[in-house]
Amino acid sequence: MTGVKVLFTSCPAYGHALPMLPLIRAAMAAGADVRVATGPDLVDPLRDRGLDARPAGPPWTESWAEHNRIWADPGHPGDKMLDGVIALFGSPAGRRLDDLTAMARDWRPDLVVHEVLELGGSILAGRLGVRSVVHGFGPMFPFYAHLAGPAGAAAGDDDLWATLSQETYLDICPPALRPDGPPAWTASLPLRPSSGERGPVSPDVAELLRRERSLAYFTLGTVKNEDAADLATGLAGLAEYDGHVLATTGRPVDPDELGPLPANVTLAAFVPQGSVLPHADLVVSHSGSGTMLGAFRHGLAQVAVPRGTDQPENAALMARTGAGVVVPPENYTVEAVRAAVETVTSGPEWFAAAQRVRDEIDVLPDADEVWSNLSG
Repeated sequence: MTGVKVLFTSCPAYGHALPMLPLIRAAMAAGADVRVATGPDLVDPLRDRGLDARPAGPPWTESWAEHNRIWADPGHPGDKMLDGVIALFGSPAGRRLDDLTAMARDWRPDLVVHEVLELGGSILAGRLGVRSVVHGFGPMFPFYAHLAGPAGAAAGDDDLWATLSQETYLDICPPALRPDGPPAWTASLPLRPSSGERGPVSPDVAELLRRERSLAYFTLGTVKNEDAADLATGLAGLAEYDGHVLATTGRPVDPDELGPLPANVTLAAFVPQGSVLPHADLVVSHSGSGTMLGAFRHGLAQVAVPRGTDQPENAALMARTGAGVVVPPENYTVEAVRAAVETVTSGPEWFAAAQRVRDEIDVLPDADEVWSNLSG
């Protein structure tokens, strides 16, 4: 559909927005007029990727600060879990909806594609009377459906799930990583996940990626990564890894807080995952959806060190495939990380299991095929 106007919208979290990039690029390549709307703190990174990104709603830092305030308040009168979700995905979606509505007065989309927890896009589509599609960012757990009601009410629609559940769901999970039980969406299309886009890296990282010695990639993601002690524990657990370690700190952490680094570690604030994973031999991570799926996209075994949100559930699905082991938060120590790394690197069975999942991913339809299906 050349010239069709397509709005992609996401909360301003990398793990929610970046999985949509393959479909965004497929729509652009097919001649669609594409805009991407998200919080202002993610607009420049998306523009740097060549997208027409527009600010909508509050920045992630503001929403996350309110989420943390709720959890830190010992006298909070309500359900902290639910109220934290509303702070991240309910109230901000209502504010995004205001900006999306203003945008639509001059640029009315013909199709809205929104990620699972960006509820403003679904409400906007309903008000405009246009089609809305929901884009997955990882395994779709049943609790997401339960959250849509109260979060949707905070965003401006008391009965949002009745509408949202009827949308077509783009499922980027291979069969091995789909949770048990009936799916939340009855109408779904499989879509091959990306391992992340390539991008420039610093000279020291580029030099590291050129070396022939084995490489472990260690990250705690871009959300629940504020604790320097967590990073230091993981780095110490990897100190005896027989190879190099590339570790990302995320923007909230000052590297000076980590103390002396193990000799095999190269540190970076952020690296484009698509530039790193083709060179990696092992992934040690928080088991965020994008990192987990990216590792599987390359058939890499994993050590999961989940920190919160949906990461423990992701980690359990990863372990179910036989492709890695989990170090749970209550057992997150230097010794436990070291032992998990030694286990996963001790035999080929972990990597064989990861490659079986990779083979499932390889046969999923790519973004061009799915876009053709949506626009046909």
